[in-house]
Amino acid sequence: MKPSLQLRLSQHLTLTPQLQQSIRLLQLSTVELNQEIDRLLMENPALEREDSDEGEAPRAPSKQEAAAPGAPEAAAAEADWSGADVAADIASNWRSGGDDEESDRSFGTPDLPTLRDHLRSQLSLVNLSERDRGFVALLIDALDEDGYLTQPLEEIAALLVPEAEAVPEELSIALRHLQNLEPAGVGARSPGECLALQLRLLPDDAVRRVALDIVEKHLELLAGRDYTRLRALTGADDDALRAAQRLIQALNPRPGAAFARVEARYVIPDVIVKKVRNVWRASLNPDAMPRLRINRLYAELAAGSRGAGVSSQLQEARWLIKNVQQRFDTILRVSQAIVDRQRHCLEHGEVAMRPLVLREIAQTLGLHESTISRVTTQKFMATPRGTFELKYFFGSHVATEAGGAASSTAIRALIKQLVAAEDAHAPLSDARIAQVLGEQGIVVARRTIAKYREALQIPPVNQRKAL
Repeated sequence: MKPSLQLRLSQHLTLTPQLQQSIRLLQLSTVELNQEIDRLLMENPALEREDSDEGEAPRAPSKQEAAAPGAPEAAAAEADWSGADVAADIASNWRSGGDDEESDRSFGTPDLPTLRDHLRSQLSLVNLSERDRGFVALLIDALDEDGYLTQPLEEIAALLVPEAEAVPEELSIALRHLQNLEPAGVGARSPGECLALQLRLLPDDAVRRVALDIVEKHLELLAGRDYTRLRALTGADDDALRAAQRLIQALNPRPGAAFARVEARYVIPDVIVKKVRNVWRASLNPDAMPRLRINRLYAELAAGSRGAGVSSQLQEARWLIKNVQQRFDTILRVSQAIVDRQRHCLEHGEVAMRPLVLREIAQTLGLHESTISRVTTQKFMATPRGTFELKYFFGSHVATEAGGAASSTAIRALIKQLVAAEDAHAPLSDARIAQVLGEQGIVVARRTIAKYREALQIPPVNQRKAL
């Protein structure tokens, strides 16, 4: 072929750096947004926080510090967004707790000892030989965060150096010493053994004997609420089984959990919803909005003859300020549109939630569905009924006999109400729940009820049955 030159015209969409930054900021959560802004503040000296010298207590300036000149607030133009667990049943009845001071907002509890530190301090007071003490300390290090020994003793013995000449029998003796320490149940190799260790410390009576028999041999039957087989295998009547069940539920299946360092996660709502003169209104949370401005010195440099070197940084700072303001404006618009459609939910609870999809909000505001999806992800709304992610207010619809539609969120709320009010001796099956909803005009298949019930972490009917 003979080479030739051809001229063709074509169109393609190009995202400018400013638009790319706008999209990225919109999909960030409040925490991620502040992290991104902190990074940009370090990189761009033309950008600074407006409240950097206002929200702190006054202090004497150091000799190396100079008085910072005041800076006017940078104006941001308004713009519309466009574009484009067998002990799980027992564990759920136990909660460890502790009162935290309201002023303590730290994420850890460094003043509390860890489980291993607590056990080693007790081990130092036990009269044991150095060899036995070393074996117990080895087992302490092998415990998980819940206080369980999940690694077999044979495997632990195989990991020791040959000079130790350790045999599994020595580790078994060390394990018994470990299981005599506090908290009760530590060093167990299964939930049944953990509960049995705690029961053996209680005074001996008929209820304790039945409970000990259950946790050692029939814990799976108790978790499955198979009371018929439990009565046959234990020889206990309903009253004895009921008392044994209450005793077992009062035990702690996770003895090491009280020493775990729990990281607290706080949610900062982006929007606050209040009822003003019988109208629900959404407003931005000032604590979630970073206040930024242009550094006055850089603005003066850019205006002078030496501004060529800082003009690009100044422009990037202006873009960021505008995009942050635009982000919160879009969040507010979407939030108010959601509030207008879900006002009955705010009045009466989730049973009054109406069906809502992203497309409906997008068409109302003239935005793209992808924009609504970004806005409603990891953005939170504080209401009189609690703080919810914006996605909480969206849900698919289920047809009703009257030709209308009911929200899947409202149906899940009705299922919770029905299960909470059911007779524990004769709980409602999925088919019966579907029948009750059908009597109320909501046509839902049994398999849909099962799906919603599992999403709500409600056990099946056989596991909800009580003596």
